[in-house]
Parts: sequence; C-alpha cells; structure tokens
Amino acid sequence: MEKVSLAAEKREEHGKGAARTLRRAGMIPAVLYREGRAQSIKLNRKDLAKLINTVAGEQVMVDLNFTDGDRKLALLKNFQVDPLKRELLHTDFFEVSLTEKIRITVHVSTTGEPIGVKRDAGILQHALREIEIECLPDNIPAKIVVDISKFELGQSLHVSDLKLGEGIKLITDPHDVIITVIAPAVEAATTAEAAVVAEPEVAKKGKKEEAGAEKKEK
Repeated sequence: MEKVSLAAEKREEHGKGAARTLRRAGMIPAVLYREGRAQSIKLNRKDLAKLINTVAGEQVMVDLNFTDGDRKLALLKNFQVDPLKRELLHTDFFEVSLTEKIRITVHVSTTGEPIGVKRDAGILQHALREIEIECLPDNIPAKIVVDISKFELGQSLHVSDLKLGEGIKLITDPHDVIITVIAPAVEAATTAEAAVVAEPEVAKKGKKEEAGAEKKEK
C-alpha cells in the first residue's frame, strides 16, 4: 500500500463558525478516530485535496506529522464536499497500528472486455464493487484488480475467486457475486414476445376443442 505524509495540527476550535474560519485560512477541519476516542485536527487544504484527487478511491496510508513532534499513522476514512461549490469541507481519519489487524473495505475493479460482451453482445452486470477484509495495515491492498476479458455468457465472478495476498482474511461472503455476463437484452425480449404470442394460440386451440366437443354432444 502506498504511504504519504501530511503536515497536521491539533485544534481546539469547534463548531460551524470555527470551521468556516479555518477554511478561509486555507485549512480543513478533520477528526482522527482511534478505539472510541476522537481527536480534532486540521490540515492544509491544498495538500489534502491533492491526496484525495490522487488516490481516487484507493486505500492509502497517511503519516500525519504534527507540529508538536507527534506522529500518527492513519487511513483516510471519508470526506465531505460542498455539493454546489465542490469544495472540501471536512475529513475523517482512522488511526492504525502496524502491529494490529483491522477490518476494512477495499475497492474491486475490473479490466478487459469480456468475450461474452465483445463477441456475443452480452451485458456486463456489476453486483459488488467492494469487499471487506481483515489484515495488518501493511498488507492492505490499494485496490483489487481482476482481468475479466475471458468471461463468456452466463459466467460470473464470485468473491471466492479473488486472489488475496498472504495474511489477508476475507470477511465478505465468498459466495457473493461481483460481476456476471448476462445474455443480450434483445434475446430476452424476443423470448418474452414469443411467450405472449403463444398464449393466444393456446387459447384459440382450447376454444376449437371445446366447440368440437359441443358438436359431438349434439
């Protein structure tokens, strides 16, 4: 996993007014969580925005270097962005220890175009984009990439098919489906139409048989 360093400061200011003042000064309020404890901190907005734009959803270890000489190792947990201005508002970090295992979600991405899509006009259906694992922080993969170029119609990728590194325990159900290559929608629609057409024919046949039976009785 990639590791980056960020300068950080511990803060005493709290509340919306204090947060606005910090942002005007080019800082972003944040919280560092650790086993039920929460420490208020602040970081440089430009450095933090650069980090978030660079990782693009991947897991990354952050070395927080405080001005008082203290250092904390953490993972970026989540962040808030203004929906209108698209400006960074707040971030949360989760402190970790290199000797303690943690549970964390990791993004699963795919590469390649399945044969069932390219050759047979199938549809690639995504069912799961993240899985939960347990391991030491140093073993956390930035993301899991799977080549699905050889997948044919009807073939699925399950969680159990993923190749995880040594020391990584899978928490997500191994039977869960990640992707499936399904039959073309046109084919499915044609089958449905055929069923609709066949139904009136069966009904007509039934009526003819009933009419014949009535004539025989007469």
